Amino acid sequence: MRNLQETHLNRARASLRQALSWYGYLRKSGQLSSNPELAGLLKPELEALNSTLNKLDSNVIRIAAFGLVSRGKSAVLNALLGDKILQTGPLNGVTQWPRSVRWQPGGKVLVELIDTPGLDEIEGESRADMAREVVHQADLILFVVSGDITRTEYQALLELRRSQKPLILVFNKIDLYPDTDRGAIYQNLQQLGAGNPQAKPLLPDEIVMVAAEPAAMEVRVEWPDGRVSYEWETPPPQVDELKETILNILNREGRSLLALNALIQARDAEAAIAQKTIDLREQEAENIIWQFTKYKALAVMLNPIAFLDILGGTVADLALIRALARLYGLPMTSYEAGKILKTILFSSGGLLLGELGSSFILGLSKTTAAITSADNPSNISAFAGSAIAQAGIAGYGSYSVGKAAQVYLEKGCTWGQLGASSVIQEILSQVDQNTILYRLRQELGIKY
Repeated sequence: MRNLQETHLNRARASLRQALSWYGYLRKSGQLSSNPELAGLLKPELEALNSTLNKLDSNVIRIAAFGLVSRGKSAVLNALLGDKILQTGPLNGVTQWPRSVRWQPGGKVLVELIDTPGLDEIEGESRADMAREVVHQADLILFVVSGDITRTEYQALLELRRSQKPLILVFNKIDLYPDTDRGAIYQNLQQLGAGNPQAKPLLPDEIVMVAAEPAAMEVRVEWPDGRVSYEWETPPPQVDELKETILNILNREGRSLLALNALIQARDAEAAIAQKTIDLREQEAENIIWQFTKYKALAVMLNPIAFLDILGGTVADLALIRALARLYGLPMTSYEAGKILKTILFSSGGLLLGELGSSFILGLSKTTAAITSADNPSNISAFAGSAIAQAGIAGYGSYSVGKAAQVYLEKGCTWGQLGASSVIQEILSQVDQNTILYRLRQELGIKY
């Protein structure tokens, strides 16, 4: 298992280095320096790729605690740390901003625990942005509840599930419930925590019950002289099960979690790079597509030989794709090449396939008309009709190829060999059914 985790880490590093080398090439080749506006737009994503690679090399796993106010998020983290480092209190909203603390359980793995404000506090939009950023950085999420899950809490849980991050549901303040109620609480959490009534119940690793700050208890004290007094004592935190669960997960799949989160961040950064590039150069791309559309239509219309129409049209489409790739400066992967080739052949469900068939038929009639026009001048009109119809089909097909190429260049940059999306699928295909990553694979709907 450890060897597999190391493989996942190495694959993730290779994927990020490949991405950085490509965009580094763009910088060296002058494509970014010659376009300061584009360079400025892409700077945050390029910095994110560098930061993600550095995080992989540091081997620090980030665990973020989320939940509504007064659920005891800070108390849970303090109990794990064994010290009251993070501020807690009876008032709502004690934690105003995310705070992180280093934790080294067992003296081996290095963990960064991140405390967050309540998800239902005021200043909703800014807090939501803050929460999204923390989720983006986290490798593992602790979602802390302390009673019946409210509608707001359930919606927050669903949102966190959609972040594609492994999650542990932590039920805090279990000391307030009698033992007879704990079984019912656990069963309820199994279904609600899955985030989907049709989903499988949560694994044992995905639900943990704790008492981070147990309520004080009145204790009867009998003194040697026969006196009896009553004092209030606070029991120690009950978080050993949570600590053991986290350690088991980290030992079993910690490096894979690191690799997967890094790849998700890289995928999002590369997708943003592609989107920004295409948006900025939209008008230039449209001009190129229309230019090739007109040239192809004109060439096909004037060419009297059917076979050369088909061959020349395909070459023109390939040249259009290359021109767009050069304009955007996006990497052309095997994923895009394969998809675009299918588009050329089938044109989004048969458009260009129809063009090839129609072009061949019309081309033959055009060729025949061209050959016989010397003997029969009336065939010139037949030639013109066939040529115009064929040119229309060719032009429309070329425009369709250009628009499809834009889509695949935008969406495909994370696929192909060592692409972030490809390596994500590779990692998830290798996880064991008894891992927390297997749940993530199920939620993504990936089947192997």
